[in-house]
Amino acid sequence: MCAQILVAEDDPKQAELIRRYLVRDHHAVRIVHDGRAAIDEARRKPPDLALLDVMMPKVDGLDVCRVLRAESELAIVLLTARTTEDDELLGLDLGADDYVTKPYSPRQLAARVRAVLRRSGRKKRLEPQVLQVGALTIDVARHEVALAGKLLDCTPAEFRVLVVLAAEPGRVFSRGQLLSRAFDVDRFGTERTIDVHVMNLRRKLEPDPRKPVLLLTVYGVGYKLRGGSADATPA
Repeated sequence: MCAQILVAEDDPKQAELIRRYLVRDHHAVRIVHDGRAAIDEARRKPPDLALLDVMMPKVDGLDVCRVLRAESELAIVLLTARTTEDDELLGLDLGADDYVTKPYSPRQLAARVRAVLRRSGRKKRLEPQVLQVGALTIDVARHEVALAGKLLDCTPAEFRVLVVLAAEPGRVFSRGQLLSRAFDVDRFGTERTIDVHVMNLRRKLEPDPRKPVLLLTVYGVGYKLRGGSADATPA
């Protein structure tokens, strides 16, 4: 899969090493060395994937991720020496598709890039443009959520979780399945973030978040989006 990749890395030697491995996979690679340049270059010629170092001058990688995600659906991979769970959750909540911690091998990074590009390509081919579940409408292309015609303000992470649930209303998803499908992450330690996103979504979707009737808990299993008469009784 040949892709246009933007690498934003302030260490020239590291950037060149990344470039060499990505070129081996037949990708076209552009390199910038600060966050401001990354935003400008992505706007000038939108890439298929942006590889962003978190610790960059002028504008850090998290802010670059926030800006690019608000403007487009390009794939984003963050590179960072920060290894705490909260840092990883922040990156995913801003809309990153993957989060690679340093030190890493260039081969590992190239493999992660290939995986993100495959998933991104499948989503573009298979994901419906508009999902309708009762009074809930999700416009995937426009990144909009409306309930009974009223637009709701959802974070990128909340939107991803909601799209997974709405694509198969009535189906019960475990926390691990939601992590894997929404964020392409499969780590037990980060499953608590799903509970946070569900709690926040309920505040926006439910008449009474303490007694949900749309986004339901199936105790001991996970969550589901009510999809019809069979799901009429909250779990």
